[in-house]
Amino acid sequence: MNYEAHLDAAIGRLHDEGRYRTFIDIERRQGKYPHAIWRRADGTERPVTVWCGNDYLGMGQHPAVLEAMHAALDATGAGSGGTRNISGTTVYHKRLEAELADLHAKESALLFTSAYIANDATLSTLPRLFPGLVILSDELNHASMIEGIRRNGGQKRIFRHNDLAHLRQLLQELPANAPKLIAFESIYSMDGDFGPIEAICDLADEFGALTYIDEVHAVGMYGPRGAGVAERDGLMGRIDIINGTLAKAYGVMGGYIAASHKMCDAIRSYAPGFIFTTSLPPAVAAGAAASVAHLKHDQARRDLHQTQARILKTRLKAMGLPFIDHGSHIVPVIVGDPVHTKQLSDMLLEQFGIYVQPINFPTVPRGTERLRFTPSPVHGPKELDALVNALDSLWSRCALNRAELSA
Repeated sequence: MNYEAHLDAAIGRLHDEGRYRTFIDIERRQGKYPHAIWRRADGTERPVTVWCGNDYLGMGQHPAVLEAMHAALDATGAGSGGTRNISGTTVYHKRLEAELADLHAKESALLFTSAYIANDATLSTLPRLFPGLVILSDELNHASMIEGIRRNGGQKRIFRHNDLAHLRQLLQELPANAPKLIAFESIYSMDGDFGPIEAICDLADEFGALTYIDEVHAVGMYGPRGAGVAERDGLMGRIDIINGTLAKAYGVMGGYIAASHKMCDAIRSYAPGFIFTTSLPPAVAAGAAASVAHLKHDQARRDLHQTQARILKTRLKAMGLPFIDHGSHIVPVIVGDPVHTKQLSDMLLEQFGIYVQPINFPTVPRGTERLRFTPSPVHGPKELDALVNALDSLWSRCALNRAELSA
């Protein structure tokens, strides 16, 4: 067996299809986000503006977050010391879980090292708690949800994206006494569209199913206290398990579920992804708790975030650029070809100092390759002007399609 040849072939296929992923070295500067330094391979440096980050609100450099992290680091040192079951549970972890339970108006919350692990560990464990469980999953759910459902060994049904009629059909085909769970997202990150939360909850009530929602791209940004779209729509009480992240709007790291005390206790006790993983460093937990607490009261930051997203979409529409607008803060500009998408990304970086990663298959379907922009409250008029002018120039230079402009 020539193992090297197999590796060469696998990597070569990605190059041939134009979807080989390259990373650039970015150094964020405290207090300067979205501006950063790009370190080239030859050692030279160039200032860039980051337009694809998931630090949606700029909280990764907020003074309250940094102060809490410095204090915890000085008090406790770097690491947690082990798994939560051995020596890795600290007052900082408990404080963060209390903040998250309060945020979502649930009895408890359970902290994981990432939202990916939270989804994977929870969804793969639930069939052990509810024998015969059938999970009904939206076809566009995040890879972490898909992986958790795939690994759990239980039954699953996949319903077409946001298709309530198809979901109803699948529910009707199941025995009335079978345990069921509907897993879906509040905001789907590649198109920025919303899940029909209330209608799914209605179906769950009708057919006796549990509900599991991923609010990763909504927590911190939607709802009067930043608990997500379910809070905005007054539906949190109808969701059994809420998944969220601390690595996007909260600007730090980590993931969690919020649910009843019994549900969190069962997942804590049975999920290998929780039991055998070293816990987050106390300083990270402290910073996340400070961020969650701050955003419960900072509506002005949420409002400015939405305003910046609307401004960008308005200006893109005026130029006829083909972007998707479902009313969320995510702004995908469709290119439709992996090679062209990568070329545009490279030209934006090299010629304009604008950093946005190309999004290709398998993250999105073939033919829908895109540049995904995430405007934030700290992307001001100067940054918006630079981005819009650069896109206008490149679209013309590369002879890419524009939408028909209405008179």
